[in-house]
Parts: sequence; structure tokens; C-alpha cells
Amino acid sequence: MNDIQSASQLDHRADPARKAGVLGNCPDPNDLLDMSPKLDLDVLDRLHHCSILSAAQFDLPLMQELSKLAAYLQLRKFPAGHALDDKIMAAAFFEPSTRTRLSFESAMLHVGGKTLSVADAKTTGVAKGESMRDIGQMFNSYADVVVVRHTQQEALQQLTEYMRIPLINGGNGSDEHPTQALADWYALMKWRPELAFGELPEQFRLTIGIIGTPGNMRTVKSFLTLALLFHRNINHITIFSEMADPLGDELRALTNASPITIDFSRNLKQSLEYLDVIYMNAIAFLGDGYRFFGDEFSLSADSQMKPDTVILHPLARGEELGVCLDNTDHNLYFNQADGAVWLRQALLLAIFGRVRNIVPRELIK
Repeated sequence: MNDIQSASQLDHRADPARKAGVLGNCPDPNDLLDMSPKLDLDVLDRLHHCSILSAAQFDLPLMQELSKLAAYLQLRKFPAGHALDDKIMAAAFFEPSTRTRLSFESAMLHVGGKTLSVADAKTTGVAKGESMRDIGQMFNSYADVVVVRHTQQEALQQLTEYMRIPLINGGNGSDEHPTQALADWYALMKWRPELAFGELPEQFRLTIGIIGTPGNMRTVKSFLTLALLFHRNINHITIFSEMADPLGDELRALTNASPITIDFSRNLKQSLEYLDVIYMNAIAFLGDGYRFFGDEFSLSADSQMKPDTVILHPLARGEELGVCLDNTDHNLYFNQADGAVWLRQALLLAIFGRVRNIVPRELIK
């Protein structure tokens, strides 16, 4: 890829045919598929009957193929509405959720599956002292896959002790939220397909700002873990945090091994003009409840961002992200939430080994 080609390809990718009432930046999934149209099903087969517990399970080829499959599903290039007719998903949420629970349920329904839901821990046997191990054993009889969110990091390990079916981590305490990070990077790969399918010249590599504390914010931790896979096309990551040690031992080891330059700052305003991508979160679950970390860092229409800077936020948001940005092209966060449904469809199809059943032969490598 020469510099002239790169410059032309790295234009702003807002959808010119944006639908009335749709807010923010709407990148076209076709742009991603134009870079690499055929699916490598051998790569997707690696997910067959796998539990998804950590972002660290994914490498770049798996990210590429999942995102391409999600793009085909989003564009409705082939029918998938009955692919999981015989499957049941249990959505067991022992901690409040809007987007994750509903997007997984929507994803399962889109591909023909059925759902069972736990939306409140008080309605389960946990309220009577039942162990997570026993609950995991029951899931074997009631469902074919389980999506779990829990306030305690160790809950997933306890559940899997007796489980024989795949488990998907929908957010465990302050540890990880891997499918949120997959959705985050699906949005970014639609916005800049070159991230996944090329090596950009130095002047076009991204500078990313992460507002949050990866060591105790699960969405931020998983996002940063996957960001390290794109080291060919990311020059610099700055983490803006109120914490003296925003990483912790596990992430520090990962970042120290990465060729990406990573630094830390408490001065967002001085850095805004250099950032291509801003990933922000302000809410962390710290064992006994939620804590808000956004006092020092906020974005509004007055923020001095580059015209083509995009913002990602896993939502729910507070005052750290002004609604005045919703109808601008900085807003990639609504597309990020919308794309999660298609990415999770792709993930479910791969876990159940049904991708080969629905993808036309001409789209297979």
C-alpha cells in the first residue's frame, strides 16, 4: 500500500446514505469486506464449543474473521434466521445490564434460537444460598450456551467447575468484558478497515486515548488487551486516569511486551488535538458497588478534538460524555452499541459450528 493509496483510503467513512433519525458516525460494513471479502472458516472453527472468558483468547486472524462474518450478517448477505433453531441460550445476569443482556438476546433471536433470562439475582437460588457450582450444573440441563454477568470475578470459575456447555463472560466484576471489546473493535474496523487488513505508513497510524482505569474497569481492560493486537497500525496509546497505577500487574506485563508506546496522563485537554480515537468509561464496579471516576475527564462540543476523531463508550454514560456530541461524526458509540448485536450473532454461530451451514460457497476461502 503506497502513501497515496493510504491517504485516499483513510478518508472519513461516515455513511453518505445515513437514514433519517440515525445519530452519529455510521461506517459502512461493505468497506470492511472490500478489504478481504472471503471468510476463512478454519479460523472460525477454533471457536467451536468454546467458552469465551477473556479477550486474551483472541488473536488478529480470529478478530478479522469474526468481524467479516458480523459484517455479512449486518448486511444480510445470506439468510441466517434459522441457523440456531434447535438451540437455547440462558442469559444469566446477576448484575444489572441493558445493552449486553438485550443485545445477546436479540442476537440469539435473529439466528432463530430461543432465550431464557435471569435479570435479577434475587430471583435465583443465590438468594437462598445456592452455590454457583450447583447453578452451573443446572445450566447443563436447561440451555445450550450461557451468558453470565456477575459482580464477583471468581463467579465464572465456580460456574465452569460443573458446566459442560459453553459459557460467555458478559462482564465479571472488575475483571473483563470480552464481547464488549469485540464489539468495540468491530466498530473501529468498519471505520478504518485498514487497521485489520494492512500495515499503514507511519503518518497514518493511530493515536488512541483511553479514559479510564484498565486495572479495575472491565470494559477498558478488555479493549486495551485487544488493542495490543493492532500494533502494526497503532503508534501510541495514552491512558488518562485518576489512579496512580491504572494497569495492575497483569496488564503491565502485556503492555511492556508490546511495541506500542503507552503512557499515562491526567491532562486530557492538552492531548485532545492529537487523538484519533478516544475510548472512555467512567464507571467501575469495585466489589461493594459502583464508583464514578469521570470528574477530571469529560467531552463536550467545546472539546478541542480533531474533526475526524471518533469516540467510543460502552455506555451507560453520565456527565462525562455530553449529549451535544450525539449528532456529530465524533459519535461512534451508538454504532458501537448497534454493531454488538451482529458481532454477537457471529460469535454464537461460530461457537455452535453453524457458520458452514449458512455461508455461500463463493464467500469461503
